[in-house]
Amino acid sequence: MAQSHNPEAAEQHTAKVIGVTVAAAVGGFLFGFDSSVVNGAVESIEDTFGMAELLTGFAVAIALLGCALGAWFAGRLADVWGRKRVMLLGSALFIINSIGTAYTQTVPDLLLWRVLGGIGIGIASVIAPAYIAEIAPARYRGALGSLQQLAITLGIFAALLSDTLLQNAAGGPENDLWWGLEAWRWMFLVGVVPAAIYGLLALMIPESPRYLVGRHRDEEAARILQEVTGEPNPLDRVKEIRITVKREARTSLKDIRGPSFGLHPLLWVGIWLAIFQQFVGINAIFYYSTTLWQSVGFSTDEAFVTSVITAAINVGMTFVAILFVDRIGRRKLLLSGSIGMFIGLVMACIAFTQASYLDSGTVGDTTCTPGNTNADCLALPDPWGPVALVGANVFVIFFAATWGPVMWVMLGEMFPNSIRGVALGVCTAANWLANFTISMLFPEMSKTLGLGWIYGFFAFCAAASFFFVRSKVEETKGMELEDMDAAAASRLSQLEAIRSAKGGGR
Repeated sequence: MAQSHNPEAAEQHTAKVIGVTVAAAVGGFLFGFDSSVVNGAVESIEDTFGMAELLTGFAVAIALLGCALGAWFAGRLADVWGRKRVMLLGSALFIINSIGTAYTQTVPDLLLWRVLGGIGIGIASVIAPAYIAEIAPARYRGALGSLQQLAITLGIFAALLSDTLLQNAAGGPENDLWWGLEAWRWMFLVGVVPAAIYGLLALMIPESPRYLVGRHRDEEAARILQEVTGEPNPLDRVKEIRITVKREARTSLKDIRGPSFGLHPLLWVGIWLAIFQQFVGINAIFYYSTTLWQSVGFSTDEAFVTSVITAAINVGMTFVAILFVDRIGRRKLLLSGSIGMFIGLVMACIAFTQASYLDSGTVGDTTCTPGNTNADCLALPDPWGPVALVGANVFVIFFAATWGPVMWVMLGEMFPNSIRGVALGVCTAANWLANFTISMLFPEMSKTLGLGWIYGFFAFCAAASFFFVRSKVEETKGMELEDMDAAAASRLSQLEAIRSAKGGGR
C-alpha cells in the first residue's frame, strides 16, 4: 500500500502504536503503585494492629499471592473475554482495593483487600506485556515492551512520593490528615485516581488483533493492523496469525509438558528468569526501604526521602533499557545487569555486616541506652552508612536498566504462539510467588539473621543469574512472534534428539 512508503503516514502509525502502548502500560503504573504504596505504611499498620514481624511480612506479602492468582487466570480470561475487558476488571479490583484498605479496621479486612488488590496487579502484570507484544511491530517491540517496566517504575516513584508528601502533610504517617483518616490510610486511597484513569483508557484502545482473529473477526483485526501499526499487508498478516491462533486453541497446562522435568524446556527458562528477577531482592528495597533505612540510623523523614530518590533512579535508568534493548539485545543487557547488581549487593552486604548497637544517643527517632539490644538501636558507623546507600543504589541502577524491563520483554516474546498464553501465566505466577517468599520472610529474617546475610544471599542470586543467562537464554531481538515458533520447535527437537542419543527420555 502506498501509505507504507509515506514517511508522514509512518510517523502517524508510530505515534498511534506508542499511544496505544502507553495506555496499556498504565496497568504497569498501577502494578508499581499498588505494590509499593505499602512501603510508607508498613510501620503504621504494624503499630495500628499490633502485629509481630512475621505477621507484618505476611500482610505485605499476601497481596502477592493474589498477584499469582490473577496472573494464573489472566491469560485464560483474556482469551475468553478479550484483553480490554480483562483490563477493566483489573481497574475495578484496584479501585475496590484502594478504598477497602483505606477504611480497614481489622487484620482480616486488611488481608482481604490486599488479596483483591493483588489479583488486580497480577492481571495487569500479564495483560499489559501480552497486549503490547501482540500490537507492537517487531522493530519496536523491545522498546515498547520496556514501557511496561517504565510504567511500573513510575508507579513505584509516584507511590513513594505520595507517601512522603502525605506523611509530611500530617507530620507523620499515623497522624490524622483529612476526613478523620490517618495519613497511612490516604496513602492507599489516592490509588483510586490512577485506577479510574486505567479503566477509561482501556475503553479507548483497540482490541488485540490476535484476540479478534481468534474470534473470527478478521476484517476488524486487519483494520486495526493497518490503522494502528501501519501493516502494509494486513490480510496476509491476519492469515499468519490465523495459523498460530489455531495452534493456540484449547491450549492448557498439558500443552506445556515436555522432556525437561515434565515441562517444555523453554518454560523452565522463563520460570527461572522470573524467579531470579525477584531473588536478587529488588522488592526488599521497594516494599521495605523506609523501614530498612530507619533500621540503620536514618530518621523517618530521611528514610522517606531516600526511598523517593531510589525510586527516581529506578525510573531514570529504565530509559536506558528502552534506548538499548532493541540495539544491544536482551541477552547482553541481562548479563551486564547481573554483574552490576552483584557488585552493588556485595557493597551493601559488607556494609550491613558492620552494623552495631549504640550504647547512647539516638538512632532515627529512638533513644538508646547502654546494653540496649533493641533493633531500633542498630546503626552503621561511618563510612558504612554511605557505602550501604551507594551499594543499594548501584544495584537499583543496574536492575532498572536491565533485569527489571528485559525480563518482562523476554516473557512477552520468547514463547511459541502455541503455548504463549499459558506459559506467560505460569512464569508470571512464578515471579509473584518468588516475590511473596522474599517479601514475607524479609522482616523476620532481617531481625533473626541480620541484613548482611540477607544481602549476601541476594548477591549470590545475582551471580547465579549471570551463569544461567549465559548458558540458557537465547536472543529474541528483531524476531516476529510468528517466526519464533520455528526456532522454538527446532530447539525442542534438538534437545529431544540429544536426550534420545544419551538413552534418556527421562
